[in-house]
Amino acid sequence: MAAIVSLRDVIDEMEMMSDEATGYINRKTGELITLTHEELALAEDPDEAADAAEWQKDLLPKVREVTASEDFIPLPSKSDIHEWSIMERFARSITDGAVNDELQAAVHGGGAFRRFKDALHKLGIADEWYRFRDAALEEIAIEFLEAHEIAFHREPRQK
Repeated sequence: MAAIVSLRDVIDEMEMMSDEATGYINRKTGELITLTHEELALAEDPDEAADAAEWQKDLLPKVREVTASEDFIPLPSKSDIHEWSIMERFARSITDGAVNDELQAAVHGGGAFRRFKDALHKLGIADEWYRFRDAALEEIAIEFLEAHEIAFHREPRQK
């Protein structure tokens, strides 16, 4: 029988990913692991692996297991999550015209992420944003888990 994974753990793993790292889940055991692109490259190149730091060499068997197994599948990436789109949806969800206008202006153009976060704090709605973002990430995680037929359970978020 396949493991039942914690939805919170999957979301936490998704939040840790970056452009330089990919998260994986073992669809049978529920094991989660995030690997950097450097670690993945080392596993493919024996010459580079031979010159790697000891801690990287210790990780290589696990990296090779992840890449060789059909049981490990990549979690939604940063581009799949598309945080800018979540920011834009949040801005559109605000009914106060002045607040909506300020957020809409913040999410467009260069430096949108910084301007958006600054606007959230200036307007005193950062907590509202984080609840909205958490709900969006939960929806993405649930869709992913259901699409891959991975059972999950919900648990309250730790503060």
